[in-house]
Amino acid sequence: MIAGSSKLTHILLGAKNYKTWEDLRGATIGASTLTSGTAFVLRRALKIKGLEYPRDYQLLNVGGTATAFAAMSAGQIAAAMQAVPNAFYAQEAGFNVIGRMADIFPTYLLSAYSVRRSWAEKNRPLVVRFLKAVIRAKKWFEQDKKSAVEFLAKEFQLSPSLAEKGLDYYLTNQAWHPELEIELDGLKTVVDIYAEQTGMKGAIPSPEKYVDQSYLRQALKELGLR
Repeated sequence: MIAGSSKLTHILLGAKNYKTWEDLRGATIGASTLTSGTAFVLRRALKIKGLEYPRDYQLLNVGGTATAFAAMSAGQIAAAMQAVPNAFYAQEAGFNVIGRMADIFPTYLLSAYSVRRSWAEKNRPLVVRFLKAVIRAKKWFEQDKKSAVEFLAKEFQLSPSLAEKGLDYYLTNQAWHPELEIELDGLKTVVDIYAEQTGMKGAIPSPEKYVDQSYLRQALKELGLR
């Protein structure tokens, strides 16, 4: 992993009669897949809130944000995680906010830019140039919010108001690290959850094993940000 992309922006929303974590006891909850990263996060969050899988609830594979919303609307599931900005649309549709994943896992690394080490070492200038473009794009989102909202609305087929709410959430809550750095404590949470859910044997690997941020540091330096 050479740079961080996004932290968790998912919000767990419940159907009409589901407003609290405890309300989900005995319910069927939607997940993108039963073994996806977000499903592992959901199971860990529910465990922290006192609900054990599969004793206290069932998981149903309903796909991503859009299909999970449809399944909840049809009454097939009691709750599902929705990513921002779709989570705001679900709220507007009358679904209840049960909890924000970021409140439970504030530094969790949801996604990152990853490369094969051997390829990156041979193509360092290209990797650095790519990261400079990503950093400049992020700065553009921050500095020209009006144009950024127009771009997001068109690219993701969102209403302008929903695109604006989504961008404000990402920027206000630093869902993107200010300089795309990978916070190792957030990556450690990812590794710990994966190890627990997959029954990993032996010592849990250190997160440093998977990270090389020298390319990011060089990109920031060439942009005059370091």
